[in-house]
Amino acid sequence: MPEWLNGAVSKTVVGLTVHRGFESLPLRLRPQAAEAEGHNRAVADAAAQRERGRAGYARRQWTDAYEALSSADRAAPLEAEDLELLATSAYMLGREDDYFGALERGYHAHLEAGQAERALRCAFWVGINLARQGEMGRASGWLGRAQRLLEQQQRDCVERGYLLIPAMFRHQAAGDWEEAASTAASAAEIGERFGDPDLFALAAHQQGHILIRQERVADGLGLLDEAMVAATSGELSPIVTGIVYCGVILACQEAYELRRAQEWTAALTSWCAEQPEMVAFTGRCLLHRAEIVQVRGGWDEALAEAARAVERSARTNNRGAAGEACYRQGEVHRLRGQLAAAEESYREASRWGREPQPGLALLRLAQGDREAAVTGIRRAAGEATDPLARAGLLPAHVEIALAVGEREEARRAAGELQEIAAGRGSAMLDAMAAGARGNVALAEDDPPGALVALRRAWQSWQELEAPYEAARMRVLVGLACRALGDADAAALELEAARETFAQLEAKPDLARVDSLLTGERPDAHGLTPREVEVLRLVAAGNSNREIAAALVISEHTVARHLQNIFAKLGVSSRTAAGAYAFEHDLV
Repeated sequence: MPEWLNGAVSKTVVGLTVHRGFESLPLRLRPQAAEAEGHNRAVADAAAQRERGRAGYARRQWTDAYEALSSADRAAPLEAEDLELLATSAYMLGREDDYFGALERGYHAHLEAGQAERALRCAFWVGINLARQGEMGRASGWLGRAQRLLEQQQRDCVERGYLLIPAMFRHQAAGDWEEAASTAASAAEIGERFGDPDLFALAAHQQGHILIRQERVADGLGLLDEAMVAATSGELSPIVTGIVYCGVILACQEAYELRRAQEWTAALTSWCAEQPEMVAFTGRCLLHRAEIVQVRGGWDEALAEAARAVERSARTNNRGAAGEACYRQGEVHRLRGQLAAAEESYREASRWGREPQPGLALLRLAQGDREAAVTGIRRAAGEATDPLARAGLLPAHVEIALAVGEREEARRAAGELQEIAAGRGSAMLDAMAAGARGNVALAEDDPPGALVALRRAWQSWQELEAPYEAARMRVLVGLACRALGDADAAALELEAARETFAQLEAKPDLARVDSLLTGERPDAHGLTPREVEVLRLVAAGNSNREIAAALVISEHTVARHLQNIFAKLGVSSRTAAGAYAFEHDLV
């Protein structure tokens, strides 16, 4: 043994030799063991996190699933199947960038593993969701990748049905509804043949929507219901479940199938409640709830749900839902006489891309700007070509045309609404058409004809649990009874309507009914004769001092009259009060 080594040896402990003067120099045996032990621990930890992530996914605990799978991925890159779970978890949490990143990695991992069909499906979902975001170039590229993979397959496969979905959307965009319906039917058939519930539900609910647009309402609704049964029974994957829920409810609303929309919205609300961490789809869910509770008279709740819908939709860049939620807020504000708030909500809806009609035209009418009201509703009606979209504009068109004395225009609009409603079997459309027809008959001094239509409309709105619309019909019924000389019946109808308006805090309608019940001019809106005089002078541009001098009263009394006028009319400024006076012929 060399001299220097012999002197350096101090002791040997369990095979570990330590040299004097070399204590800081580790031998290779122990570091290798430590490294192996650390590696094994890391592998075990990654496996545990992976299992935790899979369990969280199965329980729909999206935060646990996302965090655990992300942690496992940092320790050791996930395999393709787990990358798909990570992508879905990210999507449900509203983390769309992470969703695309994980799914794109899943696509490449499937390709490397020789699983072309699984890679194809990843490419399909990347492309579809990029298209939803409006990134059409990238979407086209990914869908092109999917198509290329499909062409390389030597056998028939279910993925061929998935790639019919983009083709169906292209036919819809081109207005070729026949080809769109046929393509959707083919995709649904493939999904059924291969036992793929996701594909079947995606295709079937789109086919149902298209059939409704083609006026094949019964067939379309049947397909919507079939797709929804699959969603509510838990047969579908998480993202497809949300797509079907929202798509079916939207189709029901566009078809004026209020009862179905209410039923499926309740189911969607329960589904969302079971996943409190979920962000995706919640904006649309909140919007649907706002729409339903508004119809049912829960206006405070509708405002709250719509505000939450705007916030959630903005987080997921769902511009359509955000715009619709803002419009819903504007409608409630308008009906309550909060005209400035309604104006701002309609503007916000427009910023999100939602056409703010017919609400904005009705707001202009309430503000006294008849010309803007007529111009707005005529322009919107001229642009709308789809019958169901036009149906949403026509009741307001009738109301505005009658307000400006255009009876022939109102009659045409009411007739068109009647034609659209005929044969569709929609109780809501029938109620809208009957109400418009009765309103026109009343304006044309035909109270017997008006009563028949208006009572039918009132009954339908009652059955649909729509208190505000029902109350409006009762006001018109009361006016028809009064025109026929039956003062007692008129008073009963007006008092019943007043009770509903008071509960809803619908101040403009409440003021109108009060004026009718007190025997004042029907358009005095609950104002006393002196308040009408003050309002006329305000509308003419007079100051409080000038009004006081003209009426020989104090400025303090003028101010008190103005406070009462603002409260009764539901306005907050002299300008709005003056506009109201002009619109309602109080000047």
